[in-house]
Amino acid sequence: MRTITLGRTGIQTPQNAFGALPIQRVERAEAVRLLRRAHEGGMTFFDTARAYTDSEEKLGEAFAGIRDQVYIASKSMSEMPEKFWNDLHTTLRNLRTDHVDLYQFHCVKQCYAPGDGTGLYEAMQEAKRQGKILHIGITAHKIGIAEEIVQSGLYETLQFPFSYLATDRDIALVQACAEAGMGFIAMKGLSGGLLNNADACMAFMSQYPVLPIWGIQRDSELTEWLSFFEKEPQMTDALREVIERDRGELLGNFCRGCGYCSPCTVGIVINQCARMSQMIRRSPSAGWLSEAWQKEMEKIDRCVQCGACIKRCPYELPIPSLLKKNLEDYRAILRGEVQI
Repeated sequence: MRTITLGRTGIQTPQNAFGALPIQRVERAEAVRLLRRAHEGGMTFFDTARAYTDSEEKLGEAFAGIRDQVYIASKSMSEMPEKFWNDLHTTLRNLRTDHVDLYQFHCVKQCYAPGDGTGLYEAMQEAKRQGKILHIGITAHKIGIAEEIVQSGLYETLQFPFSYLATDRDIALVQACAEAGMGFIAMKGLSGGLLNNADACMAFMSQYPVLPIWGIQRDSELTEWLSFFEKEPQMTDALREVIERDRGELLGNFCRGCGYCSPCTVGIVINQCARMSQMIRRSPSAGWLSEAWQKEMEKIDRCVQCGACIKRCPYELPIPSLLKKNLEDYRAILRGEVQI
């Protein structure tokens, strides 16, 4: 397994890391077991956030006593210094540690900089001076903001969506980070679950100086990623065919399932319903055709076109029209007019 150095942080870790957002969905004991198994299997970098409910607490329990054997990254969505400090102190308490290896501004709407009036970058600098954080990072979903972040030279790492659905502009961003001495952390390497060939995902990532953080919540998922420590996938013609087929099907306006659009005014589960057409074709369909999901999909008829979801979507997707299109397709499938 290739080793990645995260830019000027000097952090060296296998190019196969653990994204801890999904473990908020499993019981604590199971989450702790998964995290410990991941570490024992070779993973050393674990990414979490204050926004991930109890994810930090689960990491804190899993790595108590072996804190010096792992790198932990967390994040704050704070927009004011007071909230930043509250988040950081809560993070340290949850993680049962006196420092976070990498602390990141989470899903930013701007590139925070000294003197911008927010006081946030200054707070991050002070936290680093105090030794509460060792390195300063940032995460973004919009390419323009990400490019501005790289140009600023203020951050040691950038976390940004990156998968084999990447555009030329996304790939140029990776290259710009490398030239600037910034570590690149690749989130959404499975595009919110739409990509289901782990070999293709790993082989693609291995071509770039990026650290993928795979979202993991099941033993079967972890087993697959850990198997790459024994035999890392190599790009082959067969995998290239998989990638090109998926790119042909998925490039364009598709929902990555991040959930930042929520909550919906009328209760639509947007981050699933807006990509139902893809999910129902790319995973076992029975679960998505259940009575429960039929009821969820019918909520799309309640959409009042308020536009709140569009404003919150980091990808600026036309969500109401995506929802309508997915509902029409879903109904056609239920009527047997469309084969899957």
